[in-house]
Amino acid sequence: MTTLSTPSGASGAPSAASAEPLVPPPDLAPISAPVSAPVSAPDSGERHRLTSLQGLAALSLDAMASVAYGPEAIVLVLAAAGGVGLGYTLPVTLAIAVLLAVLVASYRQVIAAFPDGGGSYAVARAHLGRRTGLVAAASLILDYVLNVAVSVTAGVAALTSAFPGLYDHRLSLCLGVLVLVTAVNLRGIVDSAKAFIVPTAVFVGSILTLIAVGLFRSAPLSTEAAAGQASALGESATTVGALLLLKAFASGCSALTGVEAVANAVPSFRAPAAKRAQRTEVVLGVLLGVMLIGLSILIGRFHLQPVEGVTVLAQLADASLGHGWGFYVVQFATVVLLALAANTSFGGLPVLMSLLARDNFLPHVFRLKADREVHRHGVVALAAVAALLLVFSGGDTNTLVPLFAIGVFVGFTVCQTGMVIHWRAHRTGRWVLKAVLNGLGAVLTGVSAVVVTATKFTEGAWLIVIALPALVVLFERVHRAYGRIDERIGLGLVPRPPRRERSLVIVPVSHLSRLTCEALNAAVSLGDEVRAVTVTHQDAEDRAESGALRRDWERWNPGIDLVELQSDHRTIGRPVSEYVRRIHHYHPHTRVTVLIGEVEPERLWQRLLQNQRGAVLAHAVRRDTEAVICRLRFRLTDTEQASKSRNP
Repeated sequence: MTTLSTPSGASGAPSAASAEPLVPPPDLAPISAPVSAPVSAPDSGERHRLTSLQGLAALSLDAMASVAYGPEAIVLVLAAAGGVGLGYTLPVTLAIAVLLAVLVASYRQVIAAFPDGGGSYAVARAHLGRRTGLVAAASLILDYVLNVAVSVTAGVAALTSAFPGLYDHRLSLCLGVLVLVTAVNLRGIVDSAKAFIVPTAVFVGSILTLIAVGLFRSAPLSTEAAAGQASALGESATTVGALLLLKAFASGCSALTGVEAVANAVPSFRAPAAKRAQRTEVVLGVLLGVMLIGLSILIGRFHLQPVEGVTVLAQLADASLGHGWGFYVVQFATVVLLALAANTSFGGLPVLMSLLARDNFLPHVFRLKADREVHRHGVVALAAVAALLLVFSGGDTNTLVPLFAIGVFVGFTVCQTGMVIHWRAHRTGRWVLKAVLNGLGAVLTGVSAVVVTATKFTEGAWLIVIALPALVVLFERVHRAYGRIDERIGLGLVPRPPRRERSLVIVPVSHLSRLTCEALNAAVSLGDEVRAVTVTHQDAEDRAESGALRRDWERWNPGIDLVELQSDHRTIGRPVSEYVRRIHHYHPHTRVTVLIGEVEPERLWQRLLQNQRGAVLAHAVRRDTEAVICRLRFRLTDTEQASKSRNP
């Protein structure tokens, strides 16, 4: 029957008066004398951080690989005006190159001013207020997530341009590449950088070779890649308006994505981190600018037109190098680098999420690091959201690029504006020139953000318009939740001195076994009083099992009361939690602990054989009571070895 009375005595637990003081064994005793053995210096983690070259491979792939879809985005817009429109490809690209120079110069300054990383989030939070900082953070998160999806889909598009038979398997290929990149990044940013140095060098070398060879040709060497494909060139348009040029400029600025990644991940570099990051930023800007301008010159020289199913870069490789091994080297290098360009997000976003978690805007789990300086929770979260985007888009690059550009431009604009305020506040050397430079960048990127949002709103850009404020609201809700938690637990306040309370340990049991014995052994070591409880249902089979347990318990006589809890339903969690609540009601100053004994299998697969009663009990007690939950792991291998040592 159910009982709430307190058994006489300590129920098998040693009294405080008779207990002997615990003397630690020699190997656990405090060390008071100095140790003469040499102590190795703690690992500072420098070997898990980036050099400048590794930083270029780990954090610049997004920007460099964007030359595969940036010029194409320009051409697709200008093609609406026919051949006349395509003639403006180089002027639009030069304007983008000017903006690139402004951004590189600005982000070098951001790196120096904010060496702890965070990029536009850090700048905005310091100079534009918390809410604007959250807008910048939200735009960066959208940028990084979309970068993964765009890079992977663009890489697969390059592959299907070379092998059209794979076109119908785009989504499967995209998801496969995403899994590969995620697995590499879970091993650490340095390992991923080392793995990507060679593909990066091959890609940059092949693009520069394509440009150099193409500049010496007056006509295309081959047009086989685009043969038989439908042209996307407009036929009736003959004039080019300012709106079309602005739209082409905004679309082509997708090639600037990733410029901010180095500034966001400054802590990932080896000391001196800021100087290494600045060096990486400059090299990135030079390489990206040369490739963008060179490819645009070749587009005009060869009079290329956008066609369905074949990328502009594939046509340029065909025209410059011919449809031989050179063409396939460029395509394969593009496939690999575009797929790996997602690595920029894996290097930058987890650091940003860590900063947001530090400021209580994201769950604190994103601050945790693995042994290799990896924010694994951020890596996994990024991969999961990117996979959903790939499924949503069906693996199509053109569906994602418009969404990609908006978040990038918002982050750029906020960062440039914040840096203008930074220079006005600090007034260091040549601060006026620096402020003008940042102000010009803010205007250009702001205009681009407005244009691309307006022109692409009905094509999917509305998702970003909704997602951006939704993320800000999410950050605020998380921050308020942490604030309430801090207030309730008195974080930062000096608590009252600890006081001892009467303790009661409840041990749920269903049968007698070595597990039961070990659980009770642990219980009498923890509490002043121990009670074993068993749940009995109303059917005849359960009543018979309960009677057998009572008889066995009396025969064993462990000195601990067995309390029988009657239940009308076949559940074990609710009766135990109700029993705990009644104890709290009648004995409010008693500290109750529920100790649940569980078997720890010798093999991982053997966990499938368990009935999960412990998990059910723990969930019910945690949900319905304030009791402490203790889950005792009964390890089969360790226990068997200990038993053999005691009974040889």
